[in-house]
Amino acid sequence: MTDAVHSDIPARLDRLPWSRWHWRVVIALGVAWVLDGLEVTLVGSIGAVLERPDTLGLSAAEIGWSGSIYIAGAVIGALLFGRLTDRLGRKKLFLITLAVYALATLATAFSPNFAFFALCRFLTGLGIGGEYAAINSAIDELIPARVRGRVNLAINGSFWIGAALGAGLSLVLLDPRVLGPVWGWRAGFGLGALLAVAILLVRRHVPESPRWLMAHGRAEEAERIVADIESEVA
Repeated sequence: MTDAVHSDIPARLDRLPWSRWHWRVVIALGVAWVLDGLEVTLVGSIGAVLERPDTLGLSAAEIGWSGSIYIAGAVIGALLFGRLTDRLGRKKLFLITLAVYALATLATAFSPNFAFFALCRFLTGLGIGGEYAAINSAIDELIPARVRGRVNLAINGSFWIGAALGAGLSLVLLDPRVLGPVWGWRAGFGLGALLAVAILLVRRHVPESPRWLMAHGRAEEAERIVADIESEVA
């Protein structure tokens, strides 16, 4: 712990000039807010479709409950994964939470009834809530302090990119000339899962937070990661 306290690693990370490496980190990690916007808007756009007897035949009350269940999952996910990200590391958790989101969203596309749909919405919310906890920590520790506020503001604002994407996607997929209501809503969730898998591949190259490593007595590993970042940014 003494080595971590006297390390110059935080200062070295803060001195780094903004670079393509930082852009990769922001895009790979910041997509969590895009996915949340996509989910919320997509479900809102297809609510009426899910009430049709040739889809899931849900009632208006069940549509409302699915939204509440998603929020409950997000709250529990933030609490659960927020605790785990401090214990197990930023990288491990932001890979796990995105995997949970991707699998739950893909499963949603195969929902046969309300019970299965509600369970998938809860698990999707669990993944999104966990994303918020893991991603905020990782971004705060990897981004230079002088731009951290602006980066966080921009990333949180990307929710509306996801909202626009969800609205546009639902319009296209629900169009009878494309897929139509019966299959379009399922394809929408499937495409959300596909986007998550693509981001998961990018996230594999985001390193563990050197600050977290230092706090857990892994100073040599933190030094190696910072040296690699410096060589790439230079």
